[in-house]
Amino acid sequence: QLQLVESGGGLVQPGGSLRLSCVVSGFTSDYYAIGWFRQAPGKEREAVSCISSSDGRTIYADSVQGRFTISRDNAKNTVYLQMHSLKPEDTAIYFCAATIVDYETLVGEDHYDYWGQGTQVTVSS
Repeated sequence: QLQLVESGGGLVQPGGSLRLSCVVSGFTSDYYAIGWFRQAPGKEREAVSCISSSDGRTIYADSVQGRFTISRDNAKNTVYLQMHSLKPEDTAIYFCAATIVDYETLVGEDHYDYWGQGTQVTVSS
């Protein structure tokens, strides 16, 4: 059983930066691929990025490519999402999630087994 806890959300102006953290605890957490998702009001949850367990391979949604960076520190059992050049449309609740499978592309929420509670990111002037 894995537990995931996100932190680092907040209010930031357009063009600003935030770093989200996802602390993973439980059985052999570094065997799991970790994904970041977001859900804006009235919209479906969408995959933002993921990082594999085996080789640290990263994948990004087109909407965040070049602005967001996902990384993991297995010694700290933590996965980060560094976000730069934030836009109002990035406003959402951000969730991290874990799956035992290293997918070749971004996959939907149904493929993930464990979830955090989410952290709010608001981009507004």
